[in-house]
Amino acid sequence: MGSPPNAPTPFPSKYQRIPRYVRMRTITVVIIFKRERYGHSILSVWAGVPAKSLAESVKKGSPNTISNTALAAVLEKAKELDVPKEILDRNIKKASEKGQEAYIEKIYEVYGYGGVSMVVEVSTDKINRSVAAVREVVKDYGGKMADPGSVMFKFRRVRVVNVKVTNVDKDHLLAIALDAGAEDVIEPPLYEDDTEEERSESYYKIVSASENYAEILSKLREDGMKFEPDNGSELLPMTTIEVDDEAMELNKELMSKLLELDDVDAVYTDQQ
Repeated sequence: MGSPPNAPTPFPSKYQRIPRYVRMRTITVVIIFKRERYGHSILSVWAGVPAKSLAESVKKGSPNTISNTALAAVLEKAKELDVPKEILDRNIKKASEKGQEAYIEKIYEVYGYGGVSMVVEVSTDKINRSVAAVREVVKDYGGKMADPGSVMFKFRRVRVVNVKVTNVDKDHLLAIALDAGAEDVIEPPLYEDDTEEERSESYYKIVSASENYAEILSKLREDGMKFEPDNGSELLPMTTIEVDDEAMELNKELMSKLLELDDVDAVYTDQQ
């Protein structure tokens, strides 16, 4: 099995990295577009409209939203979440091209800095292209590809509802969610250098088993609460790992670069 990258020595930093890259603090989620996401040490697919849903709706129908109701629904969700029109148009055009293959879902497991593990979910029509791109980013940003199964056991798959912190009272949300059968309500992480705007854009995560998910959504609707559902499921770490500030920033940079790849739907981590 592969092992987590050790703390290397060639560079002044105690963590090995390619020095020409600039660190980035803000983490966004990218499928083929970028969007701020919900937090709690986990980067997740944009709820409701992954790239493959858009592509599959085009393949099953047409690029015409009048005749293709499935595509119209996908675009309506995208509109609600302010996805740029030019990015949607680009994806529709790509899906409409002749010879486009069906999307295949793959999972890649990665070790980051400080013993942190990552799971990269990919939806691609070209497996060789996706694995080469993921491997290149992992290598360039100091991570290490892990053997299959060496990381996945650290995560569990759950259903998640995301509720913006500014849209709800925490105690009220907790009462509704737990009464409806939720396992937990996770608060977003807070960092000392977060701005007020960044904190107002964070989300509570309601965690649920599949059998209780519909009931939770129903209770939230009855209460008039605004929320965003997941896209089928998300991965949550069984336990989280605390790392120092430098390792945290390097891991964020690695995840951010992975999420810039067109084929990557989501990156999950057990970093605290």
